[in-house]
Amino acid sequence: MNILDKIIAHKKEEVAERKSLVPTKLLERSVFFDNKVVSMKKYVTHPEKTGIIAEFKRKSPSKGTINSAAKVEKTSIGYMQSGASALSILTDKEFFGGSNEDLITARKFNFCPILRKDFMVDEYQIVEAKSIGADCILLIAAALEPKRLEELAAFAHQLGLEVLMEVHDQEELDRSLNDQLDLVGVNNRSLKTFDVSLDTSYSLVDKIPDQFVKISESGISDPQTLVDLKKGGFDGFLIGENFMKSIRPHQAAYNFMNKYRELSPDFKTTAV
Repeated sequence: MNILDKIIAHKKEEVAERKSLVPTKLLERSVFFDNKVVSMKKYVTHPEKTGIIAEFKRKSPSKGTINSAAKVEKTSIGYMQSGASALSILTDKEFFGGSNEDLITARKFNFCPILRKDFMVDEYQIVEAKSIGADCILLIAAALEPKRLEELAAFAHQLGLEVLMEVHDQEELDRSLNDQLDLVGVNNRSLKTFDVSLDTSYSLVDKIPDQFVKISESGISDPQTLVDLKKGGFDGFLIGENFMKSIRPHQAAYNFMNKYRELSPDFKTTAV
C-alpha cells in the first residue's frame, strides 16, 4: 500500500466517523454556508495578481514537520498582503497536521479565494468545505475513479464551489478530464514516490484544454521558475513548502513575490 492508498483508506474511516457526529443539516447552518463564493479562476488569472496560490501546511508525509509554530492568521494575511492570488489551507490532520479550524481562521481574516486542500472522497466533505468557508475544493485524479470524480465535481458546483482537479501524468489527465472542472493542476511531486520534477508540468501543459485554468503545483522554489512556467502556458502556481519551511513564511512569500515581479515583464510597473 503506497502513501496515497494509506491516506485514502484513513480518510474514508475519518469521514464515516464525522458523518455520525455532525450531520449534514448541522453543517448547512454554518454562518459561512450561504456566503458568496470568491472565484479562484478569476483571482488566479487576474492580470494584476501573481497567480500564486499560497499554501499553509504544517507537515507532510514526505518531509515530516515543516513548520509547527506558524500561525494561520499571521501567515495567511501576510501571504495576501505580499501579493498572492489565493490561499490553500490543508485541513487533513493525520498526515498534514491541519484542521477545519485553520481554514475557518483564514476565512475570517481574508477576502480571497480559499482552496480546501484535503483528500475528498465523499459529498459530505464538500458540504463541510462550504460550511467552513472554502471557495474551491481539490479532487485528486489518482485517488478517484473518473465517474466518481465527475460526480463529486458536479455536486461541488451545485453548492457554488469551484473545483481544482490534480493530476500527475498523462493517463490521469486523459481519463479524468470533464466539463465539471474549473482548474486543472499538475502536481510535480508524485504522491506515490514523492519524487519531484518540473518536467511533469512542461509535458502536460499543452495537453490541458484552454477552457481550464492551468496550475503548476509543488517543487517551485525559484521565482525564475514561475516566469518560465508562465511562458510555458500556466496561469497559476501552488506554492507551500518553499514558504512554510521559513521561520517567517509570510516574509519568505513577500521576498519571493517581489523577486518574481522584478523578473516578470508583466509586473515591471507594479509597485508593492
